[in-house]
Amino acid sequence: MLAQILHFLIDILFTLFGAALILRAWIHAVRLHPFNPLARTVYQVTNWLVVPLRKVIPAGNSIDWTSLAAAWLAALVFLVLSLLVTLPVQLIGALFPMLLLVALITVAKWALNLIVWLTLIQAVLSWVNPMSPLMALLQTLTAPLLEPVRRILPRTAIDFSPLVVLIIAQVVLMMLGRLSYNALAIGAA
Repeated sequence: MLAQILHFLIDILFTLFGAALILRAWIHAVRLHPFNPLARTVYQVTNWLVVPLRKVIPAGNSIDWTSLAAAWLAALVFLVLSLLVTLPVQLIGALFPMLLLVALITVAKWALNLIVWLTLIQAVLSWVNPMSPLMALLQTLTAPLLEPVRRILPRTAIDFSPLVVLIIAQVVLMMLGRLSYNALAIGAA
């Protein structure tokens, strides 16, 4: 029971922190103003890891490589801690090379979960309170995902692009879940 509680707490903590790191990279990509309250909060939560890493890994012009590398490191620590709760240290050492790949898959899963939540919140808010001040922020963050889908879908009275993005994200999440499971199974063999 204690192992399950520890695993749950580790999962929640690292998933939220990983999402914040990915959101930081996304904020950089969409050029959200740094004084935006969301941007400031994300920067405050993640600066302790990203700022020292910037000395080694510079942020690119359109891609914040530092935040993505920090998310990968956070995913690696998350996987190691999760496995320490249930497996002996020797087995984790044998799995470590495969954990490097699974950490990358974990970052992709965190990013897809962030896409799902942002898209879902925007879709619900557009029905409940489309004039909310939060809508402009959500539209800025989700526009790069929804606009390509909107160009493909026929124009109707109801915007189905959030539904399409949600379905695609869920399908890719399923595929990544299977991929990470198979990678760890091969590493354990």
